[in-house]
Amino acid sequence: MIDIHLQIRPAVPSDQQQIADLISSQHHIHRHLDWHSPLEWLGHQPYFVLEKDGCIVAALACPPDPPSIFWIRLFIFDSNLSGLSAWSLLWDATRAEIMSFTNPMIASIATQHWFEAILIENGFTLTQFIVMLEWNRQPYKSYLPPAGIRLRPMNIDDLPRVAEVDATAFETLWQNSLSALSRAFSQALYASVAENERSVLGYQLSTGNRFGAHLARLAVRPEAQKRGIASALISDLMDHVCHDENLSRVTVNTQSDNSTSLTLYERIGFRRTGEQYPVYTY
Repeated sequence: MIDIHLQIRPAVPSDQQQIADLISSQHHIHRHLDWHSPLEWLGHQPYFVLEKDGCIVAALACPPDPPSIFWIRLFIFDSNLSGLSAWSLLWDATRAEIMSFTNPMIASIATQHWFEAILIENGFTLTQFIVMLEWNRQPYKSYLPPAGIRLRPMNIDDLPRVAEVDATAFETLWQNSLSALSRAFSQALYASVAENERSVLGYQLSTGNRFGAHLARLAVRPEAQKRGIASALISDLMDHVCHDENLSRVTVNTQSDNSTSLTLYERIGFRRTGEQYPVYTY
């Protein structure tokens, strides 16, 4: 039975404090591994809230970025509600809005079992896994850039060309927009590009945490792949980490069906941690 006191409406920027309070007080929360916080997506649709007696008790955010790619960026509900019921109400409104777009794809990385069960119940399909790897300062294989290629730190003026590399190197689901890459660059611990005399051919962008560094993005233009550019970019990162005693490890993740990336990371010295997370699409 649907509670007649529950009302659905689009989220608005003035909902920020209520949603923040919900995030800080509830245990059942799905957050996308995103460069933006869930609150920063307020004002972008689809982003719906569920209200009871004027108070927000659940929220579902799924704004597109890049266009037509809708990652589930936030799902949270009050513990007094059924998660499946709250999802169903919010999902109906979200899905109806998304289906007005041309060829939309909805996707989510399920990091918790309760959320994975909701996705399965609602017709999402398991497409692959995200595999985690790490390097813990053990010996690694170093690579120099190929002839005619130089590595240097990334700067803000590189971002439009970096976005072009990203768009050519990844399938649409995994691409990052210029806006997302700009935000990623602002959070980077170390970022570098590989270029020849004409253009940027590849880049890596790594963030920092209390355990070390995380290689968040690595991309090389398709026409420049298999020349050792990716290996050189990773080596450059490893050299940077080795000169910082505060960084004890480097982590990275890639898709389970991306054998090229898995081989590359393992050849340099990364080892799988055994962690993996399912990717669902709708």
